[in-house]
Amino acid sequence: MMIRRIEYTQKDKIFESLLKVEKWVESRDYKGYEPFDGLSSALRPLTFGNLFLDRILMQTIRQSPVNLRPLLGVKPLDSTIGRGYMAWGYLLLLKTTGDESYAAKAANCLQWLMENKSPRFEEYSWGKHFDFASRGGRYPKHEPITVWTSLIAMAFLDAYELLGERKHLDVVASVCRWILRLGRNEMDAGICLSYTGSGDGASTIHNHSVLAAAVLARTAKHIPSTEFLELAKEIMRFTCSCQLPHGGWYYGEDPMFRWIDNFHTGYVLDSLKYYMEATGDQEFETNLLSGLEFYKKSFFERSGRPKYYYDRVFPVDSQCASQAIDTLAGFADADPSALALSLRVADWMIDHMQDPEGYFYYRQYPLVKAKTPMLHWAQATMYKALALLQSKL
Repeated sequence: MMIRRIEYTQKDKIFESLLKVEKWVESRDYKGYEPFDGLSSALRPLTFGNLFLDRILMQTIRQSPVNLRPLLGVKPLDSTIGRGYMAWGYLLLLKTTGDESYAAKAANCLQWLMENKSPRFEEYSWGKHFDFASRGGRYPKHEPITVWTSLIAMAFLDAYELLGERKHLDVVASVCRWILRLGRNEMDAGICLSYTGSGDGASTIHNHSVLAAAVLARTAKHIPSTEFLELAKEIMRFTCSCQLPHGGWYYGEDPMFRWIDNFHTGYVLDSLKYYMEATGDQEFETNLLSGLEFYKKSFFERSGRPKYYYDRVFPVDSQCASQAIDTLAGFADADPSALALSLRVADWMIDHMQDPEGYFYYRQYPLVKAKTPMLHWAQATMYKALALLQSKL
């Protein structure tokens, strides 16, 4: 009797991995830890409202290779951006598998997001479920963040384009109205938007601003708007004017923000690509292509292990990995080398950073792995990225 050998393909490996993540997230009702959730600790009153002490507490919990959260009273929380990424992944799997259960899961996540928008604004926008403090200042929970709001809006746009339900486009239209009212830094080279809903517009940080521009451009395909397109182009003009000779971008133009990292570069590339596809405007094509080449050659080792910064590896961070898989898979149709690199990153992460329980570890340091299971930072973003990669195979 002949025994038929069933080949286990790379596509099978990726699909098996993302199903493990799916099970892990759903079994915890979409709640989990996050890198920056330390200010929800029971020790927070001991910082006495001091920004420096807030930062010390938050960074101590964030940087510890051992998960201190259960000891310090930090509980798993809901995550707006986590729900957004899970919805995005469900929609991709619906499209590639035809399994209608993913339509229901995506709809549930999007409905939850509609019911849990920031109470600080009338229009749809979203923030963290915990306070946050950084070198740029402090902002409270539920303060809408431009980057999160824009990424969640992308999931609603995908939902509208796939499912055709007007309520999803209505949410995106509301987000665009919120974006139009953000503070603006208007310069000769173009415009940069505020990082948060209550910001004054002084920002020169790129990633959140170009993501908002991409949302405006994509929405204008469905709701024609000269105002959307004009602002989107001015934002892209500023960021492209700041591109460095080697093709990369600083996180922001202020001296305190002059570093070049993996996942924020991925956001900029994704946003340029979304903008060009939505508008047909090819003015920034050279910027996109040189940025992509810089990205591919600067942020990855030959094995596929992702680097955090363009000039050094550690910490190997799950957010860098998931965004890299996502960004590179997004360019796969036009660039076979991007698909090959996306596959190498996914292989390395599955082999070295996925726990037998299904979740991905937070970080790898030179001598130790920080295995704390985050929700949005490693699971939801990886789920969406692997779903996109799987759709390209």
